[in-house]
Amino acid sequence: MEKIEQKENRYGLIGKNISYSFSKGYFTKKFTDLKLTDCSYENFDLKEIAEFEQLVPIKHIKGFNVTIPYKETIIPYLRKLDETALQIGAVNTIKITENGLKGFNTDSYGFEKSLEPLLKEKHRKALILGTGGASKAIAFVLNRLDIEYQFVSRTKKTGQLTYKDLNKNHIAQSLVIVNCTPLGTYPNITAKPNIPYQFLTEDHLLYDLIYNPDKTAFLAQGEKSGATLQNGLRMLELQAEKAWEIWNS
Repeated sequence: MEKIEQKENRYGLIGKNISYSFSKGYFTKKFTDLKLTDCSYENFDLKEIAEFEQLVPIKHIKGFNVTIPYKETIIPYLRKLDETALQIGAVNTIKITENGLKGFNTDSYGFEKSLEPLLKEKHRKALILGTGGASKAIAFVLNRLDIEYQFVSRTKKTGQLTYKDLNKNHIAQSLVIVNCTPLGTYPNITAKPNIPYQFLTEDHLLYDLIYNPDKTAFLAQGEKSGATLQNGLRMLELQAEKAWEIWNS
């Protein structure tokens, strides 16, 4: 793990291969801007989730963010979940409390607040690409917004589509398509989910949870058809601010 100056109030990100971390840069800048000289943020890059047990006794830790692939496997290590995290079944924020570790999901807040301004009446059905921890928060929000959705995965499971299943009709009916896979993340910027892009139209809304690069290959394909595009940066900013609010409440 990295060595940084340890402050009185330490925060950090739990994940795997997270040197690219949005969270560290975001919170480090926030602490500088607010002149919070007693706060620091660091990456806790774990090879496996069992290493998390070593972090809990660390001095001055006030809270964690959690990213892939540990948003679901972190749950058994927590004392309690808030209602939203419990319903979603995934955690991306942990608060250190007197009664133990409490898990929250602020992904859902970030996604909902960044999606709502883009929605139109025609956006009543969606495809969720990927079935990991992040996709659970997306499904939770779509359900709240009364948007019917289907999961799309590489493997066949009951109630889910595979990429091979997708046809013109699926794309025509599902005007919201959300990429929850890591495909297209820097440095593999040419990768993208295998959907029939030729059927996209200007009525579609494509949302990619990836923020690096700004415009993924997935979004670039949508742009060719005049679709509305949104990357994951605004969602990350919103969920980070919600996490900060939780840690300080």
